[in-house]
Amino acid sequence: MHRRSLCLLLLVCMLGHADAGGTGEVYTLYLVRHAEKQVDGGDDPGLTDAGKHRSEQLARWLAGQGVTDIWSSDYRRSRATAEPLALMQGLEVMLYDPHDLPALARNLRENRHNALIVGHSNTTPDLARLLCACFIRDMDDADYDRLIVISVSAEATQVKTLSQGALFPAPGDP
Repeated sequence: MHRRSLCLLLLVCMLGHADAGGTGEVYTLYLVRHAEKQVDGGDDPGLTDAGKHRSEQLARWLAGQGVTDIWSSDYRRSRATAEPLALMQGLEVMLYDPHDLPALARNLRENRHNALIVGHSNTTPDLARLLCACFIRDMDDADYDRLIVISVSAEATQVKTLSQGALFPAPGDP
């Protein structure tokens, strides 16, 4: 299993760096749901300690993927998921309207930049479907582990669904 994870990581790294020079010929979009949120009964909860750890691990991994744009919905949990990478890379988190995913999809296609997009269980799969015109499995409220990677070139759009746990295991995991 560890060897398979390393192979997937290598493949994604190669896809992400295919256009590291910024020519716009190939770009990769990394779509995630916000990390684990607090269950405090509020409308806009922050992240749990596990969510903060997941966000930091995601940032470390994405730091090597040539991400130049970071997008988030305007909710604390989403912004907090994007924040570690933004701080690490010196990038601004740009906000999008989760009720207007077609506009975000158009913007991402026009920009042609490697980007992290942080959303929600009810928006991340929908955005991925708009970007790839393909089948993407729905997410439920307990699904924090999925990383949808969409690589776009003039020839094709490739979609990979990765497990964040396989890319960066929790402390103490082999």
